[in-house]
Amino acid sequence: MQETHILWADDEIDLLRPHILFLNEKGYRVKTVTNGIDALDLFKKEHFDLVFLDENMPGLTGLETLAQIKNLNPAIPTVLITKNEEEHLMEDAIGSKIDDYLIKPVNPKQILLTIKKLIDNKRLVSEKISMAYQQDFRNLGMILNEQLSFSEWVDVYRKLIYWELSLDSLEDAGMHEILTSQKSEANIQFARFIERNYLTWLKNPDSGPITSDQLFRKKVFPILEEEVPTFFILIDNLRYDQWRIINPIISDYFRMEEESAYYSILPTATQYARNAIFSGLMPSEMEKQFPGKWKNDEDEGGKNLFEHDFLKDQVNRSYRKPCKTSYHKVLTLEQGRDITDNLNNLLNNQLNVVVYNFVDMLSHARTDMAMIKELASDESAYRSLTLSWFEHSPLLDTLKKLARKKVKVIITTDHGTIRVKHPSKVIGDRNTNTNLRYKQGKNLNYDSREVFQVKNPSDAQLPKLHVSSSFIFAKEDSFFVYPNNYNYYVNHFNDTFQHGGISLEEMIVPFVVYLPK
Repeated sequence: MQETHILWADDEIDLLRPHILFLNEKGYRVKTVTNGIDALDLFKKEHFDLVFLDENMPGLTGLETLAQIKNLNPAIPTVLITKNEEEHLMEDAIGSKIDDYLIKPVNPKQILLTIKKLIDNKRLVSEKISMAYQQDFRNLGMILNEQLSFSEWVDVYRKLIYWELSLDSLEDAGMHEILTSQKSEANIQFARFIERNYLTWLKNPDSGPITSDQLFRKKVFPILEEEVPTFFILIDNLRYDQWRIINPIISDYFRMEEESAYYSILPTATQYARNAIFSGLMPSEMEKQFPGKWKNDEDEGGKNLFEHDFLKDQVNRSYRKPCKTSYHKVLTLEQGRDITDNLNNLLNNQLNVVVYNFVDMLSHARTDMAMIKELASDESAYRSLTLSWFEHSPLLDTLKKLARKKVKVIITTDHGTIRVKHPSKVIGDRNTNTNLRYKQGKNLNYDSREVFQVKNPSDAQLPKLHVSSSFIFAKEDSFFVYPNNYNYYVNHFNDTFQHGGISLEEMIVPFVVYLPK
């Protein structure tokens, strides 16, 4: 292991010789000076991994020396050591971006602990995470071979995401490869689970999980209060892992009252899943009740143009109480800012629905634009782009304002996405829809082992366009391609984020309720 070099500035350095000998014995190399000027001179000449500064030195004080060291190298870990316990000094030190703060007298083990925390922390944490995942890997492997319930699958997916985010910080390609393999195995088993159970859930909704069409009825309406405005914020295409990385920022302003998940219906596509959320109906029911507003795949025009109408109908049909509602769809920065500016008016409504389309646009842009694909080259980078957007979005500005009001905030989505890697050949006529994760059409030709087949769409409560119409859904990380232009489709769409099919990422999605702190 490479030696750690430490600079220690203290006007009583001779009294600290036992500490320095102790650190030398532990393999650390310590250079000492007695004042801030000498500390800066030495810091400019040599490389150091860590700096200890006495607060009360003649000439430059510890805080003054700290400021100049940070100007030279802002990333260098620095520790202030002082006899002074006054609160204002601690606040000054924290405000000056000190990395740790020790009160004299300090003992050698205290110093050693600080060094390990600041220098060895990454290595120690990495080793601990790797060891913990290796132990849990076996447990997860055994669990995946069991007959899991829909709620147990949620727990498995949460655990996989926990390890994925934990391993993000590690530079251990082997661990990442093992986790990727385990997620792939989990998706194989999950697809089999959905094939066995999905149609049964639809026949008997109480036997299965909460699904898109039940979301308002079972999760939203029961928590509405007359005097407390509720903001239902749906971020299109937001996967569970993406919610996890924005949650710490939200939690600076809100406390989490409920963290749960529900299952998106099939197809896990906006036209089906999101319309089902706002109407409280399955697609075949929407087609019957709203023949002028429901659009099938082969129909021209927008497929999500009547969400507010669907919502109002569901409120009247299922909530059955007076409920003043609003609906806004945010596609641009200006539209997001308008909501923030108009927030006081929205507080007069009992229910405010806001649909944010950024993450959906990001996934499509990643497919079509080489630069975005490079920026979001893998799962970790895709999450990072989502986080960067959220940190600078008008949505966060809206949430900050709401945090000062008496409100409830719900964050959820309609479905997630999966990064596709395996092409699956399909043949259909020219009216077959273009989605890469599900196909609807007449006389579809495909490998039945690679898909979930619904030969009679009414079994899945989906519209039946023609006598011979059927649906097929891609499983795991596969995507549909036509044999003609096969290489083009494979090269263009391989390694892109898609939705519409069956995977943990697409079907198990977050539903989180927040209250202001």
